[in-house]
Amino acid sequence: MAEPAGVDRGIQSLIAARNSLKSSLEKSKAIGLALGKTSPRFDEIEQRLPSLEAAVRPIRADREALVAVGGHINRAVGPAAAVLKVFDAVHGLEKSLLSDPRNDLSGYLSVLKRLEEALKFLGENCGLAIQWLEDIVEYLEDHSVADEKYLSSLKKSLRGLREFQEEKARLDGGLKDAALDKLENEFRRLLQDNSVPLPMASPSSSLGDQPCIAPSQLPVTVIHKLQAILGRLRANNRLDKCISIYVEVRSLNVRASLQALDLDYLDISVTEFNDVQSIEGYIAQWGNHLEFAVKHLFEAEFKLCNDVFERFGSNVWMDCFSKIAAQAGMLAFLHFGKTVTDSKKDPIKLLKLLDIFTSLNKLRGDFNRLFGGAACVEIQNFTRDLIKRLIDGGAEIFWELLAQVEIQKQIPPPSDGGVPRLVSFVTDYCNKLIGVKYKSTLTQVLLIHKSWRSERFQDNQLMVEVLRIIKMIEQNMDAWMKAYPDQTLAHFFSMNNHWHLYKNLKGTRIGDQLGDSWLKEHDQYKEYYATVFLRDSWGKLPSHLSREGLILFSGGHATARDLVKKRLKSFNDAFDEMYKKQSAWVIPEKDLRDRVCQQIVQAIVPVYRSYMQNYGPLVEKDSSSSKYVRYTVVALEKMLSSLYIPKPMRYGSFKGTPPSEKLKNDVDLRRTTSAVV
Repeated sequence: MAEPAGVDRGIQSLIAARNSLKSSLEKSKAIGLALGKTSPRFDEIEQRLPSLEAAVRPIRADREALVAVGGHINRAVGPAAAVLKVFDAVHGLEKSLLSDPRNDLSGYLSVLKRLEEALKFLGENCGLAIQWLEDIVEYLEDHSVADEKYLSSLKKSLRGLREFQEEKARLDGGLKDAALDKLENEFRRLLQDNSVPLPMASPSSSLGDQPCIAPSQLPVTVIHKLQAILGRLRANNRLDKCISIYVEVRSLNVRASLQALDLDYLDISVTEFNDVQSIEGYIAQWGNHLEFAVKHLFEAEFKLCNDVFERFGSNVWMDCFSKIAAQAGMLAFLHFGKTVTDSKKDPIKLLKLLDIFTSLNKLRGDFNRLFGGAACVEIQNFTRDLIKRLIDGGAEIFWELLAQVEIQKQIPPPSDGGVPRLVSFVTDYCNKLIGVKYKSTLTQVLLIHKSWRSERFQDNQLMVEVLRIIKMIEQNMDAWMKAYPDQTLAHFFSMNNHWHLYKNLKGTRIGDQLGDSWLKEHDQYKEYYATVFLRDSWGKLPSHLSREGLILFSGGHATARDLVKKRLKSFNDAFDEMYKKQSAWVIPEKDLRDRVCQQIVQAIVPVYRSYMQNYGPLVEKDSSSSKYVRYTVVALEKMLSSLYIPKPMRYGSFKGTPPSEKLKNDVDLRRTTSAVV
């Protein structure tokens, strides 16, 4: 009985345990359902916890840190607020600065200056404001006063501000650059609208009629505006751009002024002409044009550069002027001079070199004043090189003249018995060298050339050398006279040339130096050779009209008629032969030609007239009279009076092989004596 009782108790215990487990399961199920219903609220709470934590963090922070953070914030906010206020002011200037400066230049410049001051303030204070903001963020981070996520966002914003501040050009969004561009455009407009070429009546008008110095070509009010613009642009490192604009506009203006002078010849090259004679007209123009350009155009530009850029120092405006001079054509003038020095060497070239040297020497003071600064070094170097070429080339030609004249002795004398081109050229040429126009310049050139070689130049050395050249001409004349196989022509030649020397040197400086005895000697030689020439040529013709064996006409005698016919035929044949021969001869000097012709007429015509009056009737009635009476007295006199007239456009040359290659062959001097310049 005891075992069943024990079983029952065990069963009851199991039932009780089951019920207890069942009850626990039901409660767990109920709790699970309740937890499922409250889960969204837990998620919401979890999401709100970080912000709640950040909100209560200052409460958890150190008290001293919380007290100090207020001062840090106040110090950072003040500069930041000031910077923001200036930024707002900058944006307020945008409308004014994007307008046209010509409407109110002074107002525009004032607004631009305010912008510059604002940008300067921002440049100086933006960094400071950012630094203070960075300091407060660092403080908050070090003392755990703010949330890390919040601090990270602040740091990112501050890095962006720092990068923006370092790119200063972006502080105004490019507004200042746009304003400066507008000022540069206004600077160009003011120059272009007020730069007018110097008016000239015509290219052929006398340059000497122009005023000595051209006035400033810009009104004072315009100059003041240009200076005001330059001041602002220089403050913003844009002065070089302004100078470029100024040089461009003013150079074009000067070139426009020069266009009326027709300066195309400045570009001529050595290969485009044979010798300086073919361009001597250009050389004469060159001196006038250069003087005009320097005294009128470049003088005005020099003064104007000083007026416009005077506030910026002499270096600035001198550099500006030098660029204008170079671009406007000053170097082209100098290059033309160099081209002349490079041309073929001949005596005429010496005169042209002296002309160019005279023009430059005349402008030496102007050159030193206008182009003497360091900025004009290119023009200075070119000018010095040109002057050296002029002096070296001129001295070289001069010292070789004697040898060049001497070598002409080898050339045959002229077949017409006239004055050789060499003689007429050299006498005229030497007179020019020591004349008023060239003597002082040539002396200066030779003096400088000698000094460069550390040699001494005597005061009378120029005259001594010229006299040696004239005396060499005398020697050449003697040699040429001896070269004629026909002695009559030789005497005719000597008569011509001795008279030429006498006439062309008497009353000149050369003649004064040679002395009266030298001149009289040549005059006497002329008389001597004229007498011999007449005696041995025309003086023989009257003998053909001899009266020997003739009686005065008395009704006709056959013997006398035949004798007259014979003598007239002999006279006519001799006359025709001599006239034909000497018709090709010339006497260049009219006074000598008239005198010689008169002497020939006096020697022949009276004898012929008398003979024909006395014996002409013996043959005039003869059917064949035309064979014996070929000339009337009037016709004979006219023929003799028209002898020795030079043919028009007679050319000559001054040729020979020089002792050195420096003086080339074929020095063509195709000019009449009176035309040699």
